[in-house]
Amino acid sequence: MLQKKFTLGIIRKQGIQGSIYLYIGVFVGFLTSSVFFTSILTPEQVGLITTLILYSAVFAQFWTLGFNSVIIRMFSYFRNNENKHNHFFFLVFVITVIGSALSILSYYILEPYIIKVNVKNAPLFITYIRYIIPLIVFTLIFYNLDAYYTVLYKTVRGIFLKELFQRILILVALYIYVLRFINFENFVIGYVIANCLPSVVLIILLIVEGEFVIKPKLEFISKDLSKSMINVGLFGILTTLVGSANIQIDKAMASSMMSLDATGIYAIVLTFPLLIKVPSRAILKISSAIIADAWKRNDLEEITKIYKTTSINQYIIGLLIFIGLWANIDNIFKILGPDYLPGKYVIVLVGLAFIFEMATGAVSQIIAYSSHYKYLTWFTALMLVMVFVSNLIFIPILQITGVALASAITTIIFTIIKVIFIYRKYKIQPFNIRFVYLSGIGLAIFLLSSLMPAMHNMIFDIIIRSGAITILYVIFLVLFKISPEINNQIAELRVKYFK
Repeated sequence: MLQKKFTLGIIRKQGIQGSIYLYIGVFVGFLTSSVFFTSILTPEQVGLITTLILYSAVFAQFWTLGFNSVIIRMFSYFRNNENKHNHFFFLVFVITVIGSALSILSYYILEPYIIKVNVKNAPLFITYIRYIIPLIVFTLIFYNLDAYYTVLYKTVRGIFLKELFQRILILVALYIYVLRFINFENFVIGYVIANCLPSVVLIILLIVEGEFVIKPKLEFISKDLSKSMINVGLFGILTTLVGSANIQIDKAMASSMMSLDATGIYAIVLTFPLLIKVPSRAILKISSAIIADAWKRNDLEEITKIYKTTSINQYIIGLLIFIGLWANIDNIFKILGPDYLPGKYVIVLVGLAFIFEMATGAVSQIIAYSSHYKYLTWFTALMLVMVFVSNLIFIPILQITGVALASAITTIIFTIIKVIFIYRKYKIQPFNIRFVYLSGIGLAIFLLSSLMPAMHNMIFDIIIRSGAITILYVIFLVLFKISPEINNQIAELRVKYFK
């Protein structure tokens, strides 16, 4: 019981701290991407930045060699504070160095093909393609070191550095560019440096805290343990490869089948439905390490508790954000400008898919760190095929909306497959009548908000409309007792402040 309270307490505490940094970072990112980028940079220049990041992410995630999965899943077998976790970091260091070298080699092998498929529709990308190399290496380093901090129950650091610190640096670089102290190429260099610095800071923190231990202790690793680590790593490579491709393929196909302008429009508009998933990133990140530890103890009861708690609470937050986005859709495109109007239905289609995904909580983490982790690789590979085929079908017909429709369909089907799999294997599922009540509440509040007349002042309209939606939403949540955690928190506040 104490262990469960401890782990759920970690999820709650670090989830809240991480979400605070995420939301501040999202606000900074919104100002940067959706306001300043759209008014300062051309859609082609935005598409360039997006394409550089997506290619570097695909290379970096593959050449982690699946070791970030090994870190999360297998670290519990090494955990020992007094003995520096049996020098587990040595393995992290060696794999990161090897992966970095292989990532650079593979990039140079594939560079002619990358140039060939982009030279017609994305010539600006070819001009700046050399900046992919530092992005690959430092992104790879960040993935592995961030995973290591996750298993140390210090997830907030990676979130702060990647979601807030990095975005502030990008904003500074953009400001210097606006002042004409630097040209566009120097801005791109500043953007690349901003993406690399979080990894440098994590390395410094590891050294300062005495965690940077690169002395081997291979005798600790038994034959069975090494075999398990290799299996997890191999399937981690496959899962990472197809998972990364799934995340980035829509932008890559938009770039090659349409133009950098279309990629830029899609990337900017996509930032809005991505707000729906912000709360889950901190919660699921810390949940990963805790679920892995629970599977080691074969504690299905704790896993079920985490499954149900993350599902309803993520659905509550995700649904509120979606209602707020769609109720303010006209205001959003007043901010973005008419050039971005072709991406309007990206928000509703991808947003609905993300809500459904949020409502299933930690389902991916439960599969990933169970004995059936290999199935997640096959499911993800199936999703990759689906998203590729659906993009080929819908992009020529619907253009940017087609990219969103393909993404939404594959996300929903992929999520359903995972939920059914968990239920068939372990007879657990997170849904109950409260999800039905919550869906009804969300629909009713959206319909009410649509009756509100538009105000002349856009900022005032956003504040009043969003405020009214939030107040009504919270009132109905409490009245219908949708989340015991929320009702308990309100009860505690009443006792504390209204004795």
